[in-house]
Amino acid sequence: MEDELEEIRKRKLLELQREKLEEMQRQEELKRQLEVQKKAILRAILEPEARERLARVKLAYPEIAEAVENQLVYLAQSGRLNTRITDDMLKEILRRTMPKRKETKIIRK
Repeated sequence: MEDELEEIRKRKLLELQREKLEEMQRQEELKRQLEVQKKAILRAILEPEARERLARVKLAYPEIAEAVENQLVYLAQSGRLNTRITDDMLKEILRRTMPKRKETKIIRK
């Protein structure tokens, strides 16, 4: 009797682990699909120079680049973006998005 209960528990545990693994795989696949869609949209709305600049920004400031990418994708999907983004336009967007740097002054007496 105890052996049967233990066997049932083991099977149930294995089933739960398998379900959890399948759910994680589904979430990863969904993430990959969303990333592919985002890249396709960015490729369509960004000029090549702007795309290169955004890639360089992503290396140095991944959070900021991600925020700008998401903002651009949202604008494109909502239909509020009617021209391709040039390098100069992207510079301005980045300038507005980047946190203000505080200048440190050293006063010697």
